[in-house]
This record gives sequence, structure tokens and C-alpha cells, in this order.
Amino acid sequence: MKRILVIDDEADIREVIEAALELTRDWQVLQAASAEAGLSVADKTQPDAILLDVMMPGMDGPTAFARLQKEAHTRLIPVVLLTAKVQSADRRRFAALGVAGVIDKPFDPMRLAEQIEALLGWDG
Repeated sequence: MKRILVIDDEADIREVIEAALELTRDWQVLQAASAEAGLSVADKTQPDAILLDVMMPGMDGPTAFARLQKEAHTRLIPVVLLTAKVQSADRRRFAALGVAGVIDKPFDPMRLAEQIEALLGWDG
């Protein structure tokens, strides 16, 4: 069973993602309401992938991703950014970070697992 960590400051988004991934794939979903909390959860649980919101108060997603990359035990966890910023300049900047992919908000909850699988090369 895959374990996915969702780091997003919006509780509604985290709940929708958890329900969608558990319903469509029976994946275990871990949640964190801030980047700081997410870094701690990632360190302790070593999830199979992280869905990381770009815009959060305090530490933003790209900064959190950089912190994950600095640590040997979290560096290899694939990270998919969740963002409402869909302009091509933003996409290029995110791609340059080295994330596994970007999923636009709003997303289709029933297709979310498929999108994650496609980005990470997982078999559905």
C-alpha cells in the first residue's frame, strides 16, 4: 500500500485528497497543515510520495522542497506540487526545481490518483 503525505494549509483540500486517494486506490494518506509540520512527518514516516502545496503561510512549497532535498533520508521522496499558479513562467520555475510534477488546483478528485501515477511512473 502506498503512503502519500499531503502538505497543504487548507483542511478542505487535505480532506478531499485523502478521501479521493483512499477511495480510488486504497492508499494511506498522511496530512500536514504546514510546511514545517510536513517536513517533520516526512522525516518520521518516509512516505512514498508527497503532494505539496505551493502557496502556504510561513514556509512555501518550493522552500519546503529545497529543505527536503538537503536531507539524505528525504531527498529521494518524489514531490508533486499542487498549485493554482498555472502560467508557463511558473511551470518552468517549478520544473527547474526538480519536482516530480505539478498538478493544477482545482483538480478532479476522481482523477487525482491517475495523475499522480502518471507523474511518478507507478502502475495503476
